[in-house]
Amino acid sequence: MSLEDLQIVDRILAVDDIPDNLHLVQAILESEGYEVKLVVNGETALAEIQRLPPSLILLDVMMPGIDGYEVTRRIRNNPENDYIPILLVTAFDDASVVEGLDAGADDFIRKPFDTEELLARVRSLLRLKHSIDAQKEMTRQREDFVSRLTHDLRTPLVAADRMLNLFLQETFCKISPEMKKAIAAMIRSNHNLLEMVNTLLEVSRFEAGKKTLNFASCNLLSIVEEVVQELSPLAEER
Repeated sequence: MSLEDLQIVDRILAVDDIPDNLHLVQAILESEGYEVKLVVNGETALAEIQRLPPSLILLDVMMPGIDGYEVTRRIRNNPENDYIPILLVTAFDDASVVEGLDAGADDFIRKPFDTEELLARVRSLLRLKHSIDAQKEMTRQREDFVSRLTHDLRTPLVAADRMLNLFLQETFCKISPEMKKAIAAMIRSNHNLLEMVNTLLEVSRFEAGKKTLNFASCNLLSIVEEVVQELSPLAEER
């Protein structure tokens, strides 16, 4: 199987209450290799989007029942919908364009439209769609990687913490006060590392918009003293 066979064909939903307009759009788009689905009203368009979301929506503004503006608003106001670019087709003035863009449309084209202009706007919006989809996929993969990484790091850290506490409690043998002090420092360092791992996961979730920041007060002096205690042996070696 060649790479061309593996390429996904973009699916375009064309919405217009005039069949002749739909067939014209279908002929233009299918000649460029796009898959085209035709619907004649806003209600059917909304149902089709829920059934099988298209790559792009070519939407006429003036239709009986639910017009193009309302269809656009409903699409954008539904949080379950992934991003789908909407290209409005209008025969009206600039005011209608503004209303369409405010409703959530991405671009517009006026009737009667030029074939090359239509195809250019379709290509532009599909590039935007593909870019956003690729970015979302990269974010998903990064979240999955961070989740796996933090899980794999937690396991040995938790095991080390348990073992160090057993040593500190003299479970295996008696230890000197100096050794207890050193083990206690190791436990603190281990806890700090575990907190860093948890923070890494929290930061990743925050960047993905799944977490909000919570601010809390801290004792800066105690933090400095702890860092000095941990780094003093390294400083003395140098």
